[in-house]
Amino acid sequence: MSRVLLMLLSVLTACGDRPAPDSLARNSADSAFGLVQSRGHVAMGVDQYTSSHRFEPLPDGGRITLERNGNDSVGTAQIRSHMRTIALAFERGDFALPGFVHDREVPGTAVMRQRRSHISYTTDSLPRGAQLRIHSDDPAAVNAIHQFLAFQRQDHRVGVGGAAH
Repeated sequence: MSRVLLMLLSVLTACGDRPAPDSLARNSADSAFGLVQSRGHVAMGVDQYTSSHRFEPLPDGGRITLERNGNDSVGTAQIRSHMRTIALAFERGDFALPGFVHDREVPGTAVMRQRRSHISYTTDSLPRGAQLRIHSDDPAAVNAIHQFLAFQRQDHRVGVGGAAH
């Protein structure tokens, strides 16, 4: 088990696996989404309700972006660190963090793990966060990346172009 996942599990044990009170109020009709948001906050280190995700499929893979909705230098730095951390984990075939956030194995990750030598992960800074560019020339890997991104869009409730939660 990765060190990051062990750290997250210890935080959840101390705090309990529950959304913050304001998150509960906003999502009382949908506890599953609230739990994804809560675990995402723990995993990424920033409030998911005040950040915007994008999961864009591209012909040669895709792009994940995460940015703070307002000026927040601490949150921006945290996002950049998070993106570097997951890029390194994904390169090793370690998809424990998205599994933790979504409380299940995320579609596409089994093939991405298997085809990891055919996939590259590159991070870049954005004004209020960062992006992770996922690239492959391997059709099976690209298909798996698209499955991964489609699931993320659905579970985070965002369209291809941006956040809608």
